[in-house]
Amino acid sequence: MSRKPPRIDARDIVARSRIFSIEALHLTFSNDEQRIYERIFGARNTSVLIVAVDANDNFLLVSEYAAGLQRYETGFPKGILESGEDPLQASNRELREETGFSATHLELLMTLSVSPGYMDHHTHLVLATELRSAPLDGDEPEPPELIRWPRHDIAGLLRHPAFTEARSVAALYLANDRLDHA
Repeated sequence: MSRKPPRIDARDIVARSRIFSIEALHLTFSNDEQRIYERIFGARNTSVLIVAVDANDNFLLVSEYAAGLQRYETGFPKGILESGEDPLQASNRELREETGFSATHLELLMTLSVSPGYMDHHTHLVLATELRSAPLDGDEPEPPELIRWPRHDIAGLLRHPAFTEARSVAALYLANDRLDHA
């Protein structure tokens, strides 16, 4: 069944920050029901998340401060695409900045929408293999802690109390499936 999207009757910016805005959308649906939906959007609404696997079959994870949870979170390296970058270029740059490694082989696994009910944001999940040392200074306020996690212990990683980000969990399964069927 194909449905027609609701008509946008009005748009109002209700809040702005340095990284995003909140917009109220006044909508009329095909059955004449009217609602106001709010959405978060920004100029930098596309990111990458990189599942890097080293020659010893370890995942490269980082521990970084997560302001939303007010704690350190363990997950795969990630970041925002810079102007003019494609997802694979951004992935290699972020990988270098956060882990000190670059990848000879990069493969786009999937592009996820993140909270599409109220956000205009996509994350490209990328598998990175054939790693070599290539550190690059990043923009993090403190260097992320690099954690090597054995790929054979996915169950243990899923039990790790600081490995909770949904994008990292989804990327873990997609990358592991891809590696198992390579």
